[in-house]
Amino acid sequence: MNQQSKLKMPFILSQLQLELLKLYANDISEEQLFEIKLLLANFFAKEASDEMDKFWETENLTQETMIEWTNEHYRANKNCT
Repeated sequence: MNQQSKLKMPFILSQLQLELLKLYANDISEEQLFEIKLLLANFFAKEASDEMDKFWETENLTQETMIEWTNEHYRANKNCT
């Protein structure tokens, strides 16, 4: 596929992408860009943590479950060698 045909392929930007493009139009500083990246990272980390908490509760997981999973990983690796 050549460059010209790549440019003709339609694509749709997400709302997040559109908002970020608006920010770039304001000529933000490196420091502001860093802060925005940090905000986004924290936002998505919280989302992932919240989803893990829901999973933990719905599956009735315990500290012992996590220890068992860890031991299964090591046991599987020992069987592979």
